[in-house]
Amino acid sequence: MKRVLIAVDYHPTSEKVAETGYNLAKKLGAEVCLLHSIAETRYYGMEYPSFLGYEGYTLAVNDHLNTEIENIAKDFLNKAASHLNNDVKTHLAKGETASSILNYAKEWRADLIVMGTHSHSTLEKLLMGTEATKVLEKTQIPVFMVPVKK
Repeated sequence: MKRVLIAVDYHPTSEKVAETGYNLAKKLGAEVCLLHSIAETRYYGMEYPSFLGYEGYTLAVNDHLNTEIENIAKDFLNKAASHLNNDVKTHLAKGETASSILNYAKEWRADLIVMGTHSHSTLEKLLMGTEATKVLEKTQIPVFMVPVKK
């Protein structure tokens, strides 16, 4: 194992995921990269059609908001890297989370992907699945899952 990719999000449990993945990578003498994926920024806005005769409820995502979202994500990654003594690379991906993780893992030639298992309700898992499940279903790279449920 030479490269360990650690996927983190804005959930506080990411600290446990990052630290566990980092410690594992150091024991293996592997290089580490923290990855955060931003969903398409159009999801951060509301674009509703007119309803009940009202046409004023549209908030389109503009370039300023896109830039702000990216800046927040970059700051998050930089602080996470600093928490790990700046001994890691970082990568900010855009798009659907599972695809972003898999695509960058392949591009970076990761030997291992580290992810957390958020606690979702059974109904939510049945209806939407989880990003971890999506990665596990499609990966060709080993995945180390960090349980974060209390």
